[in-house]
Amino acid sequence: MGALSRRVWVFLGTATLLVVVLLYLNSRRPVARVAVAEVTRGSLNSSITSNGKVEPVTPYVLRAKFDGFVVAVPAVEGQTVRPRQLLLSLDDSDVQAQLDQTRAQLASEEDDLHAAEAGGRADQAARVAGDLHTAEAQRDQLQKQQDVLSKLVQQKAATPEELEKNQATLERANADVDHLSKVKQEFAHQVQLDRERLALLVARSSAEVKSLEEKVESARVVAPVSGTLFSLPVHVRDFVHTGDLLAEVADLRQVRVRAFIDEPELGRLRPNQTVEVTWDAIPERTWVGRTETVPQQVVARGARNVGEILCAISNEGMSLIPNTSVDISIQLVERTNVLVVPRGAVLTEGPRHYVFLVDGERLHRKEIKIGASNETQFEVMSGLQEGDAVALPGDLPLRDNQVVRVVTPE
Repeated sequence: MGALSRRVWVFLGTATLLVVVLLYLNSRRPVARVAVAEVTRGSLNSSITSNGKVEPVTPYVLRAKFDGFVVAVPAVEGQTVRPRQLLLSLDDSDVQAQLDQTRAQLASEEDDLHAAEAGGRADQAARVAGDLHTAEAQRDQLQKQQDVLSKLVQQKAATPEELEKNQATLERANADVDHLSKVKQEFAHQVQLDRERLALLVARSSAEVKSLEEKVESARVVAPVSGTLFSLPVHVRDFVHTGDLLAEVADLRQVRVRAFIDEPELGRLRPNQTVEVTWDAIPERTWVGRTETVPQQVVARGARNVGEILCAISNEGMSLIPNTSVDISIQLVERTNVLVVPRGAVLTEGPRHYVFLVDGERLHRKEIKIGASNETQFEVMSGLQEGDAVALPGDLPLRDNQVVRVVTPE
């Protein structure tokens, strides 16, 4: 029994010791393991990346002004052209025939208008005036005879029958004069109406002649300015309709990129921000420019809601081609030689920002003032110095004056 008793007491003693050790270990707080980052001085850049489309700044779009066949295309798409250089020609035979017919019609209408402005056709005007003059002369002669016969009847030198007969003839003469006076008035009124009608016809025909002359002239499609012929979608024997695109010319030494920026990024855009453009077709090249306008509205573009911002791009060598899709990077912030700290080390309480400064094995909460930022860093305006170490958040919450164990970030 003595040996068994000793084994029991040894077992109880060992168990008690283990319990004491476990209680002691559980009573100790775990030391937080934190990774640290050093406050450094360097550059801080922030940008927006998206896609866009190249456009000419001042494109000259040439369209067909009449229906017809393309008969010649001496120019080649992509070539440099000078003002008035022939690009292509259209068959204008039908338009030329219409022009000749309309010119003849206009000449006839102008003759009629000149006659109307002069008081009507000379022969018609002379006939109307002559008939009235003759009738008035006959009436005046009969009136004189009537006066004479009246005196003779009183003197018994003429009979009342002769007087009555002359009176009847005089009345018919007065009726003829009244009728011919109305004819002359109607003729003058008709001349006035003809003058107004013919003036409208002449104006309409003149406008039609001018339009047809422009169409005939447009059959020779020429470059309006010096530049690059960047679009020439037609070929010989193609039939084009009025309004169809024939060619586009522009000075491509300066182009514009219409960039499509997602809605959440629009508030960060400003005019005159630096823009870098890349194109998959020439991956080794980068074109530089500036933002020009800030989007005023958001539009749907596929599954995206975007604002469109215009960017002026220098296109030396004219290798950027209109209507191509490009990638863009808009530089929002460019800082050099500034204190920077990782974004993850900065905590926020309302309008205030702070970090946990590592001093030996303890943390000290330190309020700081931040400036510009990008996706990974903040600019430190005050509160820290170059070389300071700040704690990065981990699994355990950080507290002021907390004892920690510094580990190297993985």
